Amino acid sequence: MYSEQEKPISKAVIIWLLLVCALIFLMVMVGGATRLTNSGLSITEWKPIVGMIPPLNDADWQDVFAKYKLIPEYKLENHGMSLAEFKGIFWWEWGHRFLGRIIGIVFFLPFLVLLALKKIPSSLKPKLIIMFILGGLQGAMGWYMVKSGLVDRVDVSQYRLAAHLVLAVLILGYMLWTVFGLMKRPDFVLVLPVPRLAVVSGSALLALVVLQIILGAFVAGIHAGRIYNTWPLMDGAFIPSGLWDKPSVFLSLFEDHLTTQFDHRMVAYLIGLWVVVHSVFLNRISDGILMTSAWLMVGAVLPQVGLGIATLLMVVPVWLGVLHQGGALLVFIAALWHLKLLVRTRSE
Repeated sequence: MYSEQEKPISKAVIIWLLLVCALIFLMVMVGGATRLTNSGLSITEWKPIVGMIPPLNDADWQDVFAKYKLIPEYKLENHGMSLAEFKGIFWWEWGHRFLGRIIGIVFFLPFLVLLALKKIPSSLKPKLIIMFILGGLQGAMGWYMVKSGLVDRVDVSQYRLAAHLVLAVLILGYMLWTVFGLMKRPDFVLVLPVPRLAVVSGSALLALVVLQIILGAFVAGIHAGRIYNTWPLMDGAFIPSGLWDKPSVFLSLFEDHLTTQFDHRMVAYLIGLWVVVHSVFLNRISDGILMTSAWLMVGAVLPQVGLGIATLLMVVPVWLGVLHQGGALLVFIAALWHLKLLVRTRSE
């Protein structure tokens, strides 16, 4: 069934890894809600073990609230916030961190059980160890991000926010790529051999999706989605004046509201056009599951563009912003699966 394995992989291993992937997907969604509700700085300490236990009485609540009152976000933006209002943001951040711990447990404990039952082949063990290490790094990255907003800022660094999100996406991608490799090879229907250009195109498309997720993180990080809330024109023009006005290209890319949002829009258009052209081209030489995956990408990308436009026009309501972030993950997963199938057709 699998060229890289000596024997079939247990279904339990695949189900376990898919469950962890689903939890990571949920984690990113909760992280998006945490960001959009400005909840990420409500817990000012990192306690990996005892932090699993939330405040249990009024004294505990007063303690965590008093620590929050010491940071710039409270002093400059939320001064006078009531304890009830604080609890509203606290639970989002606590839930986000708690889910991260749950993911670690759901990954590690079944790993030990499956290892003891000899269900994990030797070739898979190094990949699982890498996944576990990346998960630990992600937890550290999350705290590194939070620390950036506790002293001199009223929010976290957009650079650290982007790094935190992209690392989560890369972990999800690495796990799914591994799972796709463990699954039974599908039957391909090829009218003509798939050219190398198709694999290059699929790879470039996936890279564009990752780039777009990075740009989206910067849009969120500097709140660029809350201005220029018109479409298709931006500040009265399709290509507005004032782009790249910062002292350097770097600052314009990542710190200028106008340029950052403009780039995010343009890459969205490019992905939409690319995925349609790519799929139409493949439709001439392929059929079956390969084309199903291609049209699935189209079905993920086009609604995501619509979600992005709606999110912008409605000035980023929390529920729509979370859906848009989830849509980005679905596009990423669809592009990843399609690329895996393209690579397999070349190796047949």
